Amino acid sequence: MIFCVEDDGGVRDLMIYTLRSAGYEAKGFADGESLFLALRTERPQLIMLDIMLPGADGISILKKLRLQAETAEIPVIMATAKGTEYDRVIGLDSGADDYLSKPFGMMEMLSRIRAVLRRTTAGNIARVLCIDGLELNPETYTVSADGEDLRLTRKEYSLLRVLMETPERVFSRELLLEIVWGMAYMGETRTVDVHIGTLRTKLGRYGTYIETVRGIGYRMRKPL
Repeated sequence: MIFCVEDDGGVRDLMIYTLRSAGYEAKGFADGESLFLALRTERPQLIMLDIMLPGADGISILKKLRLQAETAEIPVIMATAKGTEYDRVIGLDSGADDYLSKPFGMMEMLSRIRAVLRRTTAGNIARVLCIDGLELNPETYTVSADGEDLRLTRKEYSLLRVLMETPERVFSRELLLEIVWGMAYMGETRTVDVHIGTLRTKLGRYGTYIETVRGIGYRMRKPL
């Protein structure tokens, strides 16, 4: 279970959707008060904590978490809209395990979460994603087709990972833009089509596994 403390409802919903799509359980909270209420009955694997919150700010919440024995060891990733060195230093000095500067992409968030969980949870190993002879290894950031390594750009890799993590799920072009390029990305959805086209070419025969859903977006189809 991952707790997301974010007062912007739209951002919070996207974070939760992304986490659940990647196989995590996730719950969202708008402020510290609701977070601590939930912590009375459930201990999450990790907390995503925004610095700028109504009421007590993220730094104050983090310090309180570290002072309580029940929550002191829960990994925390701080998120800040400022992205200043001061915020990062204060957050890390107060006990944060990592930080993200807003606006951040959902794939970056997933990567940071996995990295922190690997450091803090014994035996937590990201699974290799496989569909027939196509393999994506999140640990090494490599992709291979029938044993041959493929050279993908970061965006191509991120797109493929999103599709392979939840095969059969249809992703709209707009959602793929938000997850892979970040919420602040202002490009047209044609950008997704171009990257999908080059990705298909690099995947060879496995490129046909990425199906276009007319008028919506794309999905990864498992072969029958």
